[in-house]
Amino acid sequence: MLIKTIFGIFLVLHGLVHLLYLGQSARFFELQPGMTWPAGSWAFSKLIGDKAARTLASILCILAALGFVIGAVGLLSSQSWWRMAVVVPVVLSTVLYILFWNGHLQHLDNQGGVGVLLDVAILIAVLAFRWP
Repeated sequence: MLIKTIFGIFLVLHGLVHLLYLGQSARFFELQPGMTWPAGSWAFSKLIGDKAARTLASILCILAALGFVIGAVGLLSSQSWWRMAVVVPVVLSTVLYILFWNGHLQHLDNQGGVGVLLDVAILIAVLAFRWP
């Protein structure tokens, strides 16, 4: 039960980090001085422009955050659907950070690189190991 609670809290916190990236993408604040994410996205900036890319990233960050919270609520309330409710935002989050990555290998932590690693770890834990 303790592990389940800790994992549920971790999922909520991981979701809330997406709201920090929402603040960055919507230009409410800068997570770090000079951080430009998601401007310069290899997939969207040239196609739809940085402003539209920031709007799209903001929407996806909100959806990912909500998904992680819903998955955590499902886990903590022992719902049968919780695994799928966690897998969906994990995939969304991973795709989000990969598509809005600037294409350079510098400062991957500012591009969601740590989040992608956490997403992969969550996916392996939830699907491969059926944990917790």
